[in-house]
Amino acid sequence: MAMQRLLAWLRLGEEALISLLLTAMVVIASAQILLRNLFDSGLHWADPLLRLLVLWLTMLGALLATRHNEHIRIDLLSRYLSPGWRRLSDSIALLFSTLVCALLAWHSARFVIDEYHYGGNILGQIPVWWGQVILPLGFTLITLRFALLTLQSLRGRLP
Repeated sequence: MAMQRLLAWLRLGEEALISLLLTAMVVIASAQILLRNLFDSGLHWADPLLRLLVLWLTMLGALLATRHNEHIRIDLLSRYLSPGWRRLSDSIALLFSTLVCALLAWHSARFVIDEYHYGGNILGQIPVWWGQVILPLGFTLITLRFALLTLQSLRGRLP
């Protein structure tokens, strides 16, 4: 029961963060457009911040999609397979996705560590790696979700 409550709070937190970031992105982009078109000025920090917001929204959206097993997939054969073979095919595809995302998590963590050591800044004095930390974090969480989906698929309980 406590685990279900924790998962519900995590889901709510994910969705609230996505909503907050998307709202901030729309407001900042709209303000930037208005300032440029009406006053021939703009916010010098808006474009780099918008790029970071797109990165964060992309990773959080991918995480949300894997939570419901609604991620993008290229699937030609499963419609024509029997239920047993379809389950095996889904399990293999999910296992492959798990391995690919684990590899992406590893290499994105190495990338962020390199950025940490390089010491670049964005938006003034904010270290670049702070904005990029979503890459290894997101891919690690997506890897865990794909691993859970793989186990559910092997048991025949795929959502």
